[in-house]
Amino acid sequence: QGQLVESGGGLVQPGESLRLSCAASGFTFSDYAMSWYRQTPGKERELVAAITSTGSTADYVDSVKGRFTISRDNNKNTVDLQMNNLKLEDTAVYYCNAVSEFGRYWGQGTQVTVSS
Repeated sequence: QGQLVESGGGLVQPGESLRLSCAASGFTFSDYAMSWYRQTPGKERELVAAITSTGSTADYVDSVKGRFTISRDNNKNTVDLQMNNLKLEDTAVYYCNAVSEFGRYWGQGTQVTVSS
């Protein structure tokens, strides 16, 4: 059974940076496109960034373009989200997601709080 475990969340001030990491196990990581989503109470889960299975292409929601970078290491079975110049509105629970024709997996989420 596939598993995703996120880490790296925390409390930061506006303008600071955080790096989230997601470790995958139990499935062939290189077969899956990977994404980061986020969710705040009362709102739907939002796609933040996505990267193809080979890592050749990445895409971002407009609100994080130029500030966030998604990357993956298919040798280590990890996907990271580097978040720079964080804003108050980036506060959310961030989830790692894996998807392919073979199925979909979600992590348990990690809290990111941006507060002054």
